[in-house]
Amino acid sequence: MNDRHRTLLELDARYVWHPFTQMAGWLDDRPLVIESGEGAWVVDADGRRYLDAISSLWTNVHGHRRPEIDDAVRAQLGRIAHSTLLGLANVPSIELAKALVEVAPPGLEHVFYSDSGSTAVEVALKVTYQYWQQAGRTEKREFATLKEAYHGDTIGSVSLGGIDLFHKTYKALLFDSYKVDPFDGGESLERIFEAHGEKLAAFVMEPLVQGAAGMLVHPDGFLKRVRALCDAHDVFLVCDEVATGFGRTGTLFACEQEGVAPDVLCLAKGITGGYLPLAATLFTHRIYEGFLGDYGEFKTFFHGHTYTGNPLACAAALASLRIFETDGTLERMGPKVERLEARLQALRGHEKVVDVRQKGLMAGVEVGPYPPEARMGHHVSMAARDKGVILRPLGNVIVLMPPLCIELEEIDLMMDAVEYGIATVLEGR
Repeated sequence: MNDRHRTLLELDARYVWHPFTQMAGWLDDRPLVIESGEGAWVVDADGRRYLDAISSLWTNVHGHRRPEIDDAVRAQLGRIAHSTLLGLANVPSIELAKALVEVAPPGLEHVFYSDSGSTAVEVALKVTYQYWQQAGRTEKREFATLKEAYHGDTIGSVSLGGIDLFHKTYKALLFDSYKVDPFDGGESLERIFEAHGEKLAAFVMEPLVQGAAGMLVHPDGFLKRVRALCDAHDVFLVCDEVATGFGRTGTLFACEQEGVAPDVLCLAKGITGGYLPLAATLFTHRIYEGFLGDYGEFKTFFHGHTYTGNPLACAAALASLRIFETDGTLERMGPKVERLEARLQALRGHEKVVDVRQKGLMAGVEVGPYPPEARMGHHVSMAARDKGVILRPLGNVIVLMPPLCIELEEIDLMMDAVEYGIATVLEGR
């Protein structure tokens, strides 16, 4: 490590508080200062290249320094960097809202912008609650989610969550929500709707794959079953596609794979191609219409964000959507998904591998069983870094979520590094 890189890390440790990080051991974990990137690769302050196998925390889609997105952001900088949506409008946010509605599942017609996945879900939570209160259905004030749910870190989204490691500290601040186990054959799903369906404002879920829970892939038909019960009990279905959206599972949105259109769709992460913070929550006209009225009725949704609909971020998002078309991104995913599946297959049955889960280019290799404090997933990921691949585990789950632009030989490099990490750390080779 050169002197400049070492100095930057010392300054970082002195001044920056990193998310989901025990700072007491930060420097012991061999952190890197990333200085640049290109395609599926990032470069540290020493000039070393690493495959970005986690898409810079599940955000990057078409690669770093993609010229079309770079040019779109530069062009927007030549006009205006930011203008509020409170009382004003701006061109990119209008164009993006239209574009999102055109590619979203049918029935989603209105876009509310915010800043992150957490706020996208927070908006969905508050809107669905307020809708029923204004509609005179004041009993509909409860929420159901999935066991091991994760929907973000704001108080409302944490209340919907179910991962104790992240959420139990804040229990006194939270409201309760009902939890459904997607793997019990539908027993808890039916029971909760039967007992509480008339009081539910919304059912909130990640469709097909629960990302932060460890890449848990739901049984076929589960999402469609939730949709049917929501319809039967007049409950809004909120699909949180912050992680699964924009091609990660093989279709633009995961819910397409079961022919399901939600009442609310939450988007963030990949919406700008991984360039800038932006989130969008899409609603049906029924929900939107429930907020229309005279000023004296106070049906307004009194919620907003300073950088809502930021023009730079919206310009990047528009460019990203165009690349899906010009590159045929989704059409080109088939061989990549097949290559990843084939390489993952070699790990099934390994004595140190508990499970292998995959949907599209989202995958998790669970090792163990090991206690959390052993940090075995972390140690495997650090060993993989020695082979030029950046991974970030979820406990004992080695998460693989590369950019959609990844090439077949890069998938092989990624899987070679995972196998090396497992052999080095878990087999002691």
